[in-house]
Amino acid sequence: MLDRLAICILYFLLSSPTISLSFSESSSHSLNHFTRRAFSTFSSSTLTGLTGPFSSSVSTLSTANDDNYWNRETSSRKRYQDFKPITQMANIICLSDPNDDANQRLYHGNLPQGAHVIAIGSEISHFDIETLKQSNANVIFVSHPKSREPLAKLVQEIPTIQWIHSRSAGIDFITSDELSHCEAIVTNAKGCFSSTLAEYTMMAISYFAKDLRRLLKQKNSKLWEKYCVEEIRGKTLGIIGYGDIGRAAGKLAKAYGMKVIALRRNPQNSQGDDICDEVYSNDKASLCKLVSNSDYILCAAPLTRETKGLIDGEVFASAKKNSIFINVGRGPIVVEDALIQALKNGRLKGAALDVFATEPLPIDSELWTLDNVLVSPHNMDMTETFMHEAAEFFIEENLPRFLRNDPLLNLVDKVAGY
Repeated sequence: MLDRLAICILYFLLSSPTISLSFSESSSHSLNHFTRRAFSTFSSSTLTGLTGPFSSSVSTLSTANDDNYWNRETSSRKRYQDFKPITQMANIICLSDPNDDANQRLYHGNLPQGAHVIAIGSEISHFDIETLKQSNANVIFVSHPKSREPLAKLVQEIPTIQWIHSRSAGIDFITSDELSHCEAIVTNAKGCFSSTLAEYTMMAISYFAKDLRRLLKQKNSKLWEKYCVEEIRGKTLGIIGYGDIGRAAGKLAKAYGMKVIALRRNPQNSQGDDICDEVYSNDKASLCKLVSNSDYILCAAPLTRETKGLIDGEVFASAKKNSIFINVGRGPIVVEDALIQALKNGRLKGAALDVFATEPLPIDSELWTLDNVLVSPHNMDMTETFMHEAAEFFIEENLPRFLRNDPLLNLVDKVAGY
């Protein structure tokens, strides 16, 4: 009975020329609780055979409130339309290490109905291209760090590839002209790593604000000597790259009472943002303005052709005196010689670096010996389960969407590189 009532209500709402509804989360005319509840009672059998305006609107209704991007803290799990039939197969090539423990469920576990792994390898020589063509390979799962050349070859040789998924948030290790020009869509694991990097950001801020270097030295020397510390509340965090990681860091900074300002490609996307106090566009003048107004500067930007070498001597010369620089984005975004100079001449009070231009960080790098630099080996998102969770996102969230031809989460601009 409730199914029939729900159909009548929603048919009226969607077919009436006098009623206009928007289903976005930000809309003031979103579906009311009863209508949502009524829609949630639909079964696949109820929907079968429907015609008219309602039948053409089912997909819009069921996906309009889905976020475009995944976040492990805030996103509802399995919000795809599981009542929809599978409309295509997923014949998956894994461009991955066969021994990668995080991928074992993908290799050997139970995948969603209609999904099959047809090949696993980390080099192009590991694949039989003709066999992959005959198998109608249409999905590539990428997790091997040296995937750029084999992936470029695969998308060149196999025209049936529809979707490429990166287990990492950054796709700088797979970008190429071949990828940019292929027809396949690309997704990534954005949202799987942001919380731990946000925690690291606040740890780094506390490290310098409370002068933990001095505290540890005094403990080792058994020295009882009081000193003044800085208050974090009221300070300004400037974020370069206000994506999922940047926003997660901003959220924690707000909890500490900090002001948050950010640089992003599309400032209009932050309208109504309750975390960010000010948003600048991503031109060089705005970047210099941001660092001049920030007590702590966080780089959380992806590595692209446009961002490589973005933070250079001019930017550090514009930085607020005694500010702290934190990098959780990618090392090559920063001109390291300019960073070292700013750390040595006192423009920067210190730096916390989880990523570097060359990794592992060369033994002869001055960053090892500078007393005001906190060095971590690109592991501040490396929890025991982080890569397992990234693989699970592919299996549990995006694969079912692909099989049903639903919109995928975490679409990436192949040309822009993020």
